[in-house]
Amino acid sequence: MTRVGFLPTACVVLAAVVAGLLFAPVFGVAPLILPLVVPAMAALAVTVLGSRRQAVVPWRPVLALLAGLLAIVETLLLPTTVAGIPTGETVRALATGATESWRLALQSTWPARPEPALMLFVPLLVLLACVLGVELLHRWGALPSLVPSFAVVVLSQCYSATTGSAAALAAVAYAGAAGTLLAATRADQATDERRRMSALLLTAPAVALTVVAAIVGALLPASEARYTLKDDQFAPLADSSMTSPLDELADRLTHPDTPVFTVDGSADVDRWPVVVLNDFDGVNWTPGSRYRRLGASLRPGPEVAVDVERRTAEIGRAELGGPWLPSQPLPAGVDGIDPLVEERQGSLLAPQASGPVRYTLSWWEPQVAGFALDGAAVDRSPAEELGGVGQVPPGVAELADRAVPVRPTFQSAVALERFLRDEYRLATGQNLPTGHSWPQLEEFLLKSKRGTSEQFAAAYVALARIKGIPARLVVGFRAPPDREPGGGYTVRNGDALAWPEVAVEGVGWVPLDPSGTAAAQSPGPARGLAAAAEAVRAELPPPDQLRDAPVAPAPVASSSDTAGGWSFPFWALLAVPLPVVPLWVAGVPLAKALRAWRRRRRPGVGAVIGAWEEARDRLRAYGVPVSAGMTVRDLTTAVAATDGATVDGLRSLGATVDFALWSGAGPASDSGRHAWAAVRAVRRGLGRRGLRARLRAALNPAPLRAPR
Repeated sequence: MTRVGFLPTACVVLAAVVAGLLFAPVFGVAPLILPLVVPAMAALAVTVLGSRRQAVVPWRPVLALLAGLLAIVETLLLPTTVAGIPTGETVRALATGATESWRLALQSTWPARPEPALMLFVPLLVLLACVLGVELLHRWGALPSLVPSFAVVVLSQCYSATTGSAAALAAVAYAGAAGTLLAATRADQATDERRRMSALLLTAPAVALTVVAAIVGALLPASEARYTLKDDQFAPLADSSMTSPLDELADRLTHPDTPVFTVDGSADVDRWPVVVLNDFDGVNWTPGSRYRRLGASLRPGPEVAVDVERRTAEIGRAELGGPWLPSQPLPAGVDGIDPLVEERQGSLLAPQASGPVRYTLSWWEPQVAGFALDGAAVDRSPAEELGGVGQVPPGVAELADRAVPVRPTFQSAVALERFLRDEYRLATGQNLPTGHSWPQLEEFLLKSKRGTSEQFAAAYVALARIKGIPARLVVGFRAPPDREPGGGYTVRNGDALAWPEVAVEGVGWVPLDPSGTAAAQSPGPARGLAAAAEAVRAELPPPDQLRDAPVAPAPVASSSDTAGGWSFPFWALLAVPLPVVPLWVAGVPLAKALRAWRRRRRPGVGAVIGAWEEARDRLRAYGVPVSAGMTVRDLTTAVAATDGATVDGLRSLGATVDFALWSGAGPASDSGRHAWAAVRAVRRGLGRRGLRARLRAALNPAPLRAPR
């Protein structure tokens, strides 16, 4: 064992502290500074003092560890002590922190609340890295002493990868500590001043290279982390049966005067969601289960690209008879209680609440104008979390086609809402319809055409998903029209409501109102998404004027359709030598065959688009007029008037194209095979026109260029 100076020891401790600060994305920087620096300084002081007495050296790691633990107690666990002296509660808190805090932090949204129960594992890890690193430094040298702190760095990146300027700053700090450590240990081992300077110069290139790499890393665009330990950790839910608020909806409406909760400070909110129901198997609607402890704050996800405004309201006397609490789609924070939150849905859960609760809710409200929603596309990214619709009864799919005759957009989602408002009526009185599975929805959609918001909302979501519109079912309450003098109000059972929400690209989930009852209760003009949706309703064209937008060409990574942009020089046929004629006869069919082969080999949805392009160009070769903006449905209509033999193939192709592009579920594994089977059916239908027509089509070079 060699005696090491103060500077190398301090560098080992500094490297461990820098490694601990890399947990900043989890807790923030400020909450970590004192819990990391104070224990590290205590361990450093005990180590330096203990190294001066040979009799204390064997006990040095134990004493440094005890000093660091005491510092952790005084900075994080002071409420568990008596006049600063640890108690049995302190020991239990330390033990729980060492075994459970790492898991609780993963089960929380980030930045997590800076509570000892969640963050205690970080100072414990740093303290252990300090003690082990110093002992390795005294026994094995500089490089082994950095192993414990580097292990903390790796673990922190498994929690949340640090990117950008923060990563560059951390790299520079860690490299500075490591470079100074190497230089100081080499200088301590040198016998004269010249060798000490040489040792310092030898470490300078490594430190400079690290600094340059950090700066370059900061300038490069940051990418999303591919892996985090958080992906597999969620807050455990009690294994108890919880009645769905959707099942309670009819009962609440029969007892309309019972108060549920009060609201202060947000008079213009039209709805208060309670729970989001994503999965539907044809019988039951079930909520999400990926709940986390709500951290210090919560930002909107990447699906919300528009500006947002933070709003706040006071919720009082909330007692819904279950664990769910009134919330908003994009909650920002909650004060007064520590709830769980379903990040993707905004639902709040208070599993420990045994009576009425009071809390302050903050949320983000997207700022969107109506004209921005009018032509907005639906967001297909939530398709994986939405689920399906179970076994659809006969006649319902045809009804969905009649209600939504165009491809999925927000405009078509509002058209479906209008269809339900116009064709169905709201049930009132005491004998209200109940149920939301397919037998009840079939009765509502095809027979009685009478229901509550429960049937309206469930039917809307089912029909929307059939047509490829990403929709989910929400149960909650509308804001009542009556207001108290201060602007607050009391929400009662009679305000219970179910409604659908549609995912819009760049905006998030937009609430709709197919039963027409949410807006009817609103005391004033709508704002936010409700106002934007109302603007789209006002400008919605009549059903017979709804039109599909043209299908955009699929992006292709390579120049696979080089021949598609080639314009054949017809005038050159008269001027070129005779040998060009055989080249034309062989080259045009070969170019078409090569292009078809390349289209068929495109990955994913590209193969489906390639099949549509191939069918379109084959029809062009036979003289069918085709324009650039025509859809498969338009082309089917045009061909049906002159050639019914190819209609079945085009209809099959159209269904495959619509499902792959607009269903929200993405292309199935066999979508490309089905699409090209439809192309073969179209080709067989065209082949019935005779040998002469087939030869003209094969030699026609016009389809080798894109349609105009």
